Amino acid sequence: MADETNPGMITTGDRREFLRWCAGIGLTGAALAEAGRAMAQAPVGGPAPIADAVLAGGAELAGLDFTAPEREMMAAGAADNRDAIRRLRQVSLGNEVAPALIFTPLLPGVVNLGRPREEIRGPYDVVTGASSVRSVSRTKRHHDSRAPIRPPVPSDLAFLTIGKLSRLIESGELTSRELTEVYLDRLQRFDPQLECVITLTAELARRQADLADAEIRAGRYRGPLHGIPYGAKDLLATRGIQTTWGAEPFRGQVPREDATVIHRLAEAGAVLVAKTAVGALAYGDVWFGGTTRNPWKPDQGSSGSSAGSSSGTAAGLFAFAIGTETLGSIVSPCTRCGTTGLRPTFGRVSRHGAMALSWSMDKIGPIARSVGDCALVFDAIHGADGRDVSVHDAPFNADIDAHVHDWTSLRIGYDKVAFDEAREEKGFDDDVLEAMRRLGVSLVPMTFPDLPVNDTLLLLECEAAAAFDELTRTNQDEQLKRQTAQAWPNIFRTARLIPAVEYIQANRIRTLLIQQFDQAMADIDVYLSPTYGGISLRATNLTGHPCVVLPSGFRADSTPASVTFMGRLFGEEALLAVARAYQDSTGWHRRRPAGFA
Repeated sequence: MADETNPGMITTGDRREFLRWCAGIGLTGAALAEAGRAMAQAPVGGPAPIADAVLAGGAELAGLDFTAPEREMMAAGAADNRDAIRRLRQVSLGNEVAPALIFTPLLPGVVNLGRPREEIRGPYDVVTGASSVRSVSRTKRHHDSRAPIRPPVPSDLAFLTIGKLSRLIESGELTSRELTEVYLDRLQRFDPQLECVITLTAELARRQADLADAEIRAGRYRGPLHGIPYGAKDLLATRGIQTTWGAEPFRGQVPREDATVIHRLAEAGAVLVAKTAVGALAYGDVWFGGTTRNPWKPDQGSSGSSAGSSSGTAAGLFAFAIGTETLGSIVSPCTRCGTTGLRPTFGRVSRHGAMALSWSMDKIGPIARSVGDCALVFDAIHGADGRDVSVHDAPFNADIDAHVHDWTSLRIGYDKVAFDEAREEKGFDDDVLEAMRRLGVSLVPMTFPDLPVNDTLLLLECEAAAAFDELTRTNQDEQLKRQTAQAWPNIFRTARLIPAVEYIQANRIRTLLIQQFDQAMADIDVYLSPTYGGISLRATNLTGHPCVVLPSGFRADSTPASVTFMGRLFGEEALLAVARAYQDSTGWHRRRPAGFA
């Protein structure tokens, strides 16, 4: 509304735009007329006033009621704030620039980070991430040295777990190049049906596979991921390869460096075969190329936003994939596609080089065919890198049995209220509880805090609107395919009307939520929750607790159901051990979708 060179002054074209804005916030009749008179009375080139009706309308949007004298007193300060905001907008802020605020899920005094307190041999600094216990175990050899027999059929090879594939590669029964060609062939054949890949990285994959084979022949074996092909969600930066975030305005974006996760997987010897489809700007399964499909039911979307990572893993197009989650973007597509996903504790995996949606909620984790595979991938990617200051160094052992010798000795809970709710998936969830009891587990009923979790999620909307502020202000959001009331363009616009004070207040309520979850889990190592039942999915994305989602059965139409195991902060070892025990006892993860098997 103001002159770009003098943001506090009115130009001749401002009055019409001002009246449109007033109407847009709901001013009508006398209030709109009053706003128009206030603008008309201001001389061209003079200070832009804030009309009383505008202040009243803004207060109403914030749920407040100021008197006329109070609004009169506010007018000058509100105008100053508006002009300050305009000047701030003249500073260019790339998506990679994080706020000077760091979220941590750790309560004051917490130092054990998922391990029994007696295992810690020195102080832990939650600011610097310094600890006498290093987190980077990086498994170099298999704990099971038995090499499986190589399947003669390529499709059987494509569905083997990382553990079996890596033993074949290390033993020389299979080369990385052979395995890579199997997956590249399947990608070319099946991606047109699934729309799960944005960029096929065939040339890079062949180079990395040949390097892996040469190193292994020379005796330089890097570990279980060496030579294993994978897909990476296309909001992770890849040097020299387009990283589109699934959104039209960013299709030509080519990063100059790799994201930390991509770099660490390269160090582990993994082979990148594809940048997988992501719902535009990490929402849903719709991207600029179409809708990513569920291999179990190809006329159905795969859900999102880690849409391609889950769809492609389920269809045997790569051995594993990397996904991200802010509010269900690993859990939801894994549920739809029948894959296994680990959403780690917030602050476990560096997000350097990943598109930012919500700096205090974004998390990166593996999507694979089994819990054991998730552990192997997580072992390669976790730990501080000095680039993402929210990350803590904490210990992790991919040989989860070495840490949890007798997982049945762990105290395991369940969200009783959520499991008791009447819902479509209740039969599957009841079967999960019965399966755990057959394994010898005495389940402890749990209750959870009564706080406005859904309302607290305005934090995500505010941070996302800030992350894509320029997209909104330049109207590039109009290029996005989805333009519904629940799509990003409208959410970004609406979030701009949330007062900054309420954003801070929601963060304070988040502190209470963390405290109350800490109390609820004081004597619990792991607990079970229906994937979409109760508050766990939303609440733990706010509190930062980790989870594993995995298939729990199949419906009459052959589509999978899921259950979620929740862990303590930095308690991934116990979480993975319990989830794997359930998975091995049921075998649902071994099924293959018809048409891709």
